[in-house]
Amino acid sequence: MSSGIRNSWALVKASAGVLRADKELIVFPILSGFVQLMVLASFLLPMFLSGIFDSLLGGGIQVMGLLGGVSFYAVEAFVVLFANSALVGAAMIRLSGGDPTIGDGFRIASKHVGAILVFSFFSGAVGLILRILARGGKGLGRLGAAIGGLAWNLVTYLVLPVLVVEEIDPIEAIVRSATLLKKTWGEQIVINLSTDAIFGLPKLLVFGLLALAVFQGLPFGSPLVFALVIALLIGVFLLLGLIESALKGIYVAAVYRYAAQGEVGSFFSEEVVKGAFRPK
Repeated sequence: MSSGIRNSWALVKASAGVLRADKELIVFPILSGFVQLMVLASFLLPMFLSGIFDSLLGGGIQVMGLLGGVSFYAVEAFVVLFANSALVGAAMIRLSGGDPTIGDGFRIASKHVGAILVFSFFSGAVGLILRILARGGKGLGRLGAAIGGLAWNLVTYLVLPVLVVEEIDPIEAIVRSATLLKKTWGEQIVINLSTDAIFGLPKLLVFGLLALAVFQGLPFGSPLVFALVIALLIGVFLLLGLIESALKGIYVAAVYRYAAQGEVGSFFSEEVVKGAFRPK
């Protein structure tokens, strides 16, 4: 087992300990996913009818199309970031020895809603630009989008815990996030953990079974049993995604606590958290 997978597994186990202690933390990704679907539905039809997607992906970028695209990605980013901020805030309480509630998480996120909103526009704009490069560009454009996406994810890795704990503006939070990573792990680093390594195989297996059931059909005996099996597989796939999302928020909070305060708490070991990054 490689060091990256080994460390990912250790971080997932430690984060799962926090989730077992505060099972209500799963509520944040559930609400985030539900609201994202509502936002997608409210944007999708108008954007298709107005030809915004065609103009963005076809090379004919217009001002209104660009503004519409940025607005869509910004709203989607805000929903995700607000829910993740609530999750991180609640996780920080638990890591500090407290007993957080769902209300505590939303109270913390609401207190910083302005900063989260501004950062959402930054994140939305970056996401849209990277997607345009990836879909509309040639080889170099796609390579640049991939490198840019990795760099953005690394630099902003600790932005949410910085925003909810240190109460600074988004630009300062981005700088602070990068500074904490550099101070703790050095200048040339990469993320040394991936929940994909842990959740990827189970999700792939469930997705494969789902695809087999839908496209090939399985001898379940009756349409009702077939429908129940499909619903069960979809439910398992969504549950894995929700758990993965909750665990990500928890270990980001743990990494920030170690980088900013030099503490890991009772759920994590210093060796495991320190191994979240490695030299490039």
